[in-house]
Amino acid sequence: MRIRIGYELAFNSSMPTPTILMLSAHPSRLEDLSEPHWIGFDPPIPSRTYTDHFGNICTRIVMPPGVLTVSSHNVVCDRGLPDTVEPDAGQIPVENLPDESLEFLLGSRYCETDRLSDTAWSLIGRLPPGWARVKGICDYVHDRLTFSYPDARSTRTAWDSGCLVPLHEHAGALLYRLSR
Repeated sequence: MRIRIGYELAFNSSMPTPTILMLSAHPSRLEDLSEPHWIGFDPPIPSRTYTDHFGNICTRIVMPPGVLTVSSHNVVCDRGLPDTVEPDAGQIPVENLPDESLEFLLGSRYCETDRLSDTAWSLIGRLPPGWARVKGICDYVHDRLTFSYPDARSTRTAWDSGCLVPLHEHAGALLYRLSR
């Protein structure tokens, strides 16, 4: 299966702005691209990449004043197979998780765990830990998650979008975190 990927983003800045872009295909998929990965800038500007501690490719730039267009296009070759199903997969209690995994359980400015935890637990707490809980969360998110350009903004949070009804992208992250 061939999947076309890409973007064209325009930024308008009033002054030079140091920026970190996270717009690259994950390193684990680079060999599946039909062409070498690239990010284009108009007007052309210098850039450099590094890999963060999560394994993501990050691109450092200084956005010039005015409009900067950032773009990339490619095709990913994928087997098209569904994810592996592991219905007997268990759940490791949080207190037994390795220290280096704990940062993935933290909330973010987009997901107010203090406001959403009770609602999330009321939705998934009855599901058995492990695969069934994760599947329940995925199904819940899949059935309710919609993307809307008119409603999209960089400051919108899970709470802003209606406290899980309808479920917002970031609330799904909370449910996922709670399933661990």
